[in-house]
Amino acid sequence: MQTQWEPTEQDIADARVTDFARFVEARTGGQFGDYAALWRWSVENLDDFWAALWDYFELGERGETVVESVDMPGARWFPGTSLNYVDQVIRHARADRPAIVHVSEQEPDREMSWDELLGRTAALAQTLRSHGVEPGDRVVGYLPNIPEAVIAFLATASVGAVWSACGQDYSAKAALDRLGQLEPKVLIAADGYVFAGKYRDKHEDVAALSAGLPTLVATLGLDDLAAHSDQPVDTVAVEFDHPLWILFSSGTTGLPKGIVHGHGGVVVEHLKAVALQSDMDRDDTFFWFTSPSWMMWNFQVAGLLVGATIVCYDGSPSSPTPDALWGIASRVRATVLGTSPGYVLGCMKADADPSKSHDLSALRTVGITGSSLPPASSLWLAEHVGVQVASISGGTDVVSAFAGGVRTVPVWPGELSAPYLGCALEAWDESGKPVRGEVGELVITKPLPSMPVKFWNDPDGQRYRDAYFEMFPGVWRHGDWITLTDHGSVIVHGRSDSTLNRHGIRMGSADIYQAVESLPEVVEALVIGAEQSDGGYWMPLFVVLADGLELTDELRETIKDTIRTEVSPRHVPDDIIVAPGVPHTRTGKKLEVPVKKLFQGGDSAKVVERSAVDDPALLDWYLTQRRT
Repeated sequence: MQTQWEPTEQDIADARVTDFARFVEARTGGQFGDYAALWRWSVENLDDFWAALWDYFELGERGETVVESVDMPGARWFPGTSLNYVDQVIRHARADRPAIVHVSEQEPDREMSWDELLGRTAALAQTLRSHGVEPGDRVVGYLPNIPEAVIAFLATASVGAVWSACGQDYSAKAALDRLGQLEPKVLIAADGYVFAGKYRDKHEDVAALSAGLPTLVATLGLDDLAAHSDQPVDTVAVEFDHPLWILFSSGTTGLPKGIVHGHGGVVVEHLKAVALQSDMDRDDTFFWFTSPSWMMWNFQVAGLLVGATIVCYDGSPSSPTPDALWGIASRVRATVLGTSPGYVLGCMKADADPSKSHDLSALRTVGITGSSLPPASSLWLAEHVGVQVASISGGTDVVSAFAGGVRTVPVWPGELSAPYLGCALEAWDESGKPVRGEVGELVITKPLPSMPVKFWNDPDGQRYRDAYFEMFPGVWRHGDWITLTDHGSVIVHGRSDSTLNRHGIRMGSADIYQAVESLPEVVEALVIGAEQSDGGYWMPLFVVLADGLELTDELRETIKDTIRTEVSPRHVPDDIIVAPGVPHTRTGKKLEVPVKKLFQGGDSAKVVERSAVDDPALLDWYLTQRRT
């Protein structure tokens, strides 16, 4: 396959990963002729790699031990080393560029200086302490993607407390399903937000959320975050694995799982991912379309760790026109722009031509995540944007990527250029044998510092082990199908589990079931998300209706409105289809994964063992609904 983008000699010479390679060569005496050689060294010498990364970024004193054991789970990184995430932000404060650019649909763009960011962070940290917030306490947010969300996170982390948040597209109930598990001490919330030209008032949801969190000692609004302190941010040094934030799984099989990440693991992983893999530094403007509900929000905040300017946008990427996101990127002079395959497909269908309609001369890289980017979409970006396309794949589980773009490696259409440094990525077949050139399970054979410290409310670690290490004991199985190519790239074929992933936002089917199956007209429901060959994503909802009922237009709207109100607008399905039943395993679990595989063209004889299904004939009916 032909490449669609090649780095120039100057790109390679100027890349931060090249500078890092020189740094490693000087301290080891080794020679790395290309990125692949550096990657091989990084995974074969974990201790040396992560120690070199720590020293390269001048993170301060560290203990002699880098990692105790490489067993998974159980690896303990940098024991005896203390730090605070916020200290790495403070060290990059400057007066010549803003820290944040705030973009909204209805107000002029606003720049927030580093002085304002840190002054307001210091003031909020003082407020949190006045409410008794101590290291280990939880502070939660119900906020859109605005600078105050960043301030709230930084203030929380600075005092050693633990941050967790939901975007305001989630209903109060959906937010409570997540944040309610954490027994938080403080809630920080906004009154509402604007999306697609409409103001979404969230007063009632904030009140319901506050009432549903009995451990709260305070609920703070945006006015409480407006104060500025002239005193420096007072940070608490914490252990490397001290919890920084809690992100949530999609909730496919019940309540979402709280995934806990530590200060140190996030700092070293994000410096690697942002600086070495994405080639960002203090001259960049980093804009990823995201929400505080999604790990890419946490990833974008990492731009502050290298002194870059980040962009907070809480509106629609397609309002007032389908190419609105490109217009914002032009206006803020973004150098790295992140979006999803679904948005790219929407621009293609709208006949958008971003480079002709907007001044994208500052743009260097388009990042893509959320689902697989088809070759046709990648080539469209090459033609209509004309920069490096850096597809990445990772997840909430590690709040980063396993593979993606690198400034020194070519881009092949529809492929991720290379595994990330330090990430021992392989593709395995079902027997645990490594494969190349064919589809296998994405596995990580050696630990990463940003793997979860633990799951919340998982005292013996059993849920954690079950999530990643059940199929291959001692090896992380992620739940993606991939192919490793002969030129070192990675092709991602989609999830091998049932997580919904629409427009780059991971969602759980359990949230939809809770809403829909509460309706008296609906006996049971099944939802799947199937990646399409053209890069689209089809999310149908199958409903089993009560005896004698038909799916009238009124009932169809009732179902949609229920999902929109009780979960979020993003969870509203593309189609609602009446089904004769829902197939289950013999133990009563809905067969989401097999049905999804059927809709992606899988052979019914191989997708599921029919004898293990409570009503095998239902599989034949679902086959008749498959798109051709």
